[in-house]
Parts: sequence; C-alpha cells; structure tokens
Amino acid sequence: MCNICVSYYTEIKVINMSSKVKNRRIKLSFALAALFISQTISSVAQAESPPPIFGDVTIGRKFTPDPLTVRGMSGGSVPVNNIAGRNETATGPCTGFADEKPDHNLHLTSKFDYLRLQVQSPEDTTLVISGPGGVWCNDDFEGKNAGIVGEWLAGTYKVWIGSYRKDKYLPYTLQITETK
Repeated sequence: MCNICVSYYTEIKVINMSSKVKNRRIKLSFALAALFISQTISSVAQAESPPPIFGDVTIGRKFTPDPLTVRGMSGGSVPVNNIAGRNETATGPCTGFADEKPDHNLHLTSKFDYLRLQVQSPEDTTLVISGPGGVWCNDDFEGKNAGIVGEWLAGTYKVWIGSYRKDKYLPYTLQITETK
C-alpha cells in the first residue's frame, strides 16, 4: 500500500474511532439525562398522587398527614334516615340518599378528645356516621358541606356520604383532622 493511502486510511480510522467515542458519550449523556428526568417525574407523581377512593382509614392520635384525605362519590338510593334509624341526631338531620354499604370504615386505635370529619364537594352533601356510642348525621356543617366534630371513642366507625337527590352521585373529598 502506498504511504499516502496508509496515512489517509489511518486518519479515517482515527476519525471513525473518535466519532464512535463521541457517539458513545452522547448516548451515555442522553441515557443519564433520561434516567434523571424519569426519577424526578416519578418522585413528583408519587408526592402528588390523589387520595384513595372509598378507602378505609386506620388512625391513632398524632396521625400524619393531618388532615388526612380520602375521596369518593356521594349518593345512592337508600334514604339516609333508614341507614341512621332516625330522622335527626344531636349533630343534625338525617337527610338525603346514600348507598346501603358505607363509603368508608374509619378505625380509631385510640380515643380522640377532638376529631373533625368534613366533606368537601361541589354540591350539597349529607353525612352519616355509625360507631361506638351511637349514630350521628349532619347536613350543612360549613356552607353546603356536611361535617361532624367532637370527642371520639376508639373503635370502628362506618361513614356514609349522601346526596340530596336519589341516585345522584357527586365527587367528594373527606378530610379528617385533629387540628382545631
């Protein structure tokens, strides 16, 4: 082979090797950037995940996060006063309609001197809670949102979120807090 050809061939080989190294570095850089971005997105998605739907809750004093939030769809076909077994309680009227089964079971592992459950919904909702010590109903605790506040004994509470009209289902969040 001629000297010029060998020199030219060597330069092309060096350039090709140099390009391969650069390409590998670029690919590695893109892979690391993609990994970083996916980890960041995953962390943000986990931090901002919505509260559970129709979840059961178990809490004790000094629970976190406070407020604790669960969500669901209010309403049903069963009159709330049939669920409660009365038309009114000390905490309010038993009005509206709910499903036969409770939307949530709230398990309290200890007594709470103060606990507040409050529904947030775009429309008027009602609330029935049955547990240790009795049954409580509410409507319009704060605006058109139902809620119940007070002293709570340890035990399991069944929670129904109702709507005013039969078979009308509305999205809601239920906030549980021990902060006054």
